Amino acid sequence: MTQDYAASRPYLPDPATAPELFDGVLTRRVMAYFIDLAIMGALVLALTIAGAIVGVLTLGLGFAALVFVIPAAIVLYYGATLGSSRRATVGMQMMDIVLTPTRGQPLDGWMAILHAAVFWLTFWICWPISLLFALFTPRRQMIHDFVVGTLMVRRSPMMRHWQNARRSAFY
Repeated sequence: MTQDYAASRPYLPDPATAPELFDGVLTRRVMAYFIDLAIMGALVLALTIAGAIVGVLTLGLGFAALVFVIPAAIVLYYGATLGSSRRATVGMQMMDIVLTPTRGQPLDGWMAILHAAVFWLTFWICWPISLLFALFTPRRQMIHDFVVGTLMVRRSPMMRHWQNARRSAFY
């Protein structure tokens, strides 16, 4: 590895020196997943009811739109929540975790959508392997985190970490 490459890589927190950033992250991720699943289920239910009403009013033409509306709503949910400045879905916010990029690029809406798409792909293929993978990585990263280049950490300790880093930069 060249020095230029090492210098351009962002600092990744180490579980040995900052264990509070990774304390219970995997359990919090699972709980956040179930919260987000409930929210997306409610969103899909609302869209299905609205689509059924539109389908009846349009003599069946509106039913065809449900094939596109429901996946689009899920993609927009992830893009709007993970791609926001909070970098967390509603479930992640409730569980005090945040998604952080590891490759030096900003976490925008497209990266958030890619993260969610790779998550669902690896989860559908074999969710136990994805969870087991996280048990054996030091930063508790899942397969999709490695592929996309992200890291999940606790939000409140990370905010204190950033504030301390800013203070030490001025002294």
